[in-house]
Amino acid sequence: MLTTLYTNGLLYLGEGKFRRGHVLTRGERIERVVFDDAAPFRADEVVDLQGGTLLPGFQDAHVHPLLAGIQLLGVDLAPVHDREGYRRIVAEYARAHPDAAVLSGGGWFGDVFPGGFPTAGDLDYVVSDRPVVLHSHDAHGVWLNSAALAAAGIDAATPDPDGGRIFREADGAPTGMLVEGAVGLVGHLLTDPEPATLVEALLAAQQRLHSVGITAWQDAAVGASDLGPDALPVYEELDRRRLLTARVVTALWWDRTRGLDQIADLEAIRERLCSSRRLDGGTVKVMVDGMVENHTAAMLEPFEGTTDDYGVTFIAPDALRRLSVALDAADFQIHFHAVGDAAVRSCLDALTAVRAQNGVSANRHHIAHLDIVDAADVGRFGELDAAANVTPLWARTDEEIVTRKLPLLGADRARHHFRFADIAGAGGRIVGGSDWPVTDPNPLWSVRTAVTRTGVPEDPHAIGADVLTEPLLTEQALSLAEALDAYLSNAAYVNRLEASTGTLRDGMLADLVWIDRDLRDVDALGRARVRRTVVGGETVYEAV
Repeated sequence: MLTTLYTNGLLYLGEGKFRRGHVLTRGERIERVVFDDAAPFRADEVVDLQGGTLLPGFQDAHVHPLLAGIQLLGVDLAPVHDREGYRRIVAEYARAHPDAAVLSGGGWFGDVFPGGFPTAGDLDYVVSDRPVVLHSHDAHGVWLNSAALAAAGIDAATPDPDGGRIFREADGAPTGMLVEGAVGLVGHLLTDPEPATLVEALLAAQQRLHSVGITAWQDAAVGASDLGPDALPVYEELDRRRLLTARVVTALWWDRTRGLDQIADLEAIRERLCSSRRLDGGTVKVMVDGMVENHTAAMLEPFEGTTDDYGVTFIAPDALRRLSVALDAADFQIHFHAVGDAAVRSCLDALTAVRAQNGVSANRHHIAHLDIVDAADVGRFGELDAAANVTPLWARTDEEIVTRKLPLLGADRARHHFRFADIAGAGGRIVGGSDWPVTDPNPLWSVRTAVTRTGVPEDPHAIGADVLTEPLLTEQALSLAEALDAYLSNAAYVNRLEASTGTLRDGMLADLVWIDRDLRDVDALGRARVRRTVVGGETVYEAV
């Protein structure tokens, strides 16, 4: 078997420990980790780390690769952050694809539009002859032109669907903005891409993730949903063709329109994936609420400036408790989406019921996003061993946060925004996820933001007068050790991979990433680059 020696650099050993040393891999595993001045063995290949850092491969605990890949292949607005830039990209794509019946893609931010949301008129200016459907960067809404509204039959008489909202003018006419469950009203316009295109999209996303050092991830929405096509058959196709080079946990979508009978279907998928070399089907994704910016986060108190707007709860607390107990009893890990403090409490209450009825299990339940957590609930993460699956790149004073979100929270709740340090200090396990394509998948950008609570200068979406200089609640910053481990050992734990990945130790799988600099320099993390990414001893990315 091929042996590779990594030498002349720093090794990250977890818990904030860096040490100069050498790593020898043989085949798919790490054979030796030593700290002698000179490497005491030879190898078929010697990799000079050139003073950089070797780490276990990063793991993203909450990401949407197929959606991101489709966006990469479609109208991709992610590279820019301004109204004219969005319209330019849409116009360029329309010219390049004259035969496309519907133009689709996404990646826009609301802070560039007056009032925080775009209108059909913004798109009609550049494309009026065919529908345009563009998902927001957070994937909780779509921006439509007038042709798309007409094609979908959405007008002043169209009622808001359950769990969704059509934005309207004073006379009731739709503005061109749909959020949450209302996105389904245009689902028929977005026919699923051909299977070959979906394969291309997932391969493109996989390569992007490998390029930032990610070797394993948890796909946070696998199944038919408003977020896009079902990724499961695409993953299975790549796995069958041995093109899936990452280790993937599929968080199977919980259909809120069905009951507990769907657990049998989820069990059948899990059983089918047991024979996969790369896929794990033992997790279920449960969406409890939406997001603050469009008033669909579930809140304990009304949004600021209102008396009765508590947001939206997609699953009532009693129903959430029942399904959580049933899923845990069926030996599924639960991956909750909870943004508002009421949703977070509902998830923790559900896990309390799980513990009371089923006892302590080996399932690694976790709650994602956690924008607002009430003080009374902070300590419950550690008590229940419920991992806090945070999205660190959001924790900054960017224009999106300052203009669209904080005003809805009010001064008191704004002081408890992204309580990473509070949860960690109370014994909670912090796990990192990018939510890409909502935000960039580069874990080093997230680590830097988690530690500094400021934007990364290299991020085109770190927009705002104070985003690079004024931290968002300094007291909630994580240490470098906590932030790194969130994407290493802790992410490996929730992915049920900690016995073989997430740390540099003899006998572990050779899932590795080589970064071009000393990672103890936190300010430089935005400039750090991945030189090589390795999965099971095989190089899956190498910088040119």
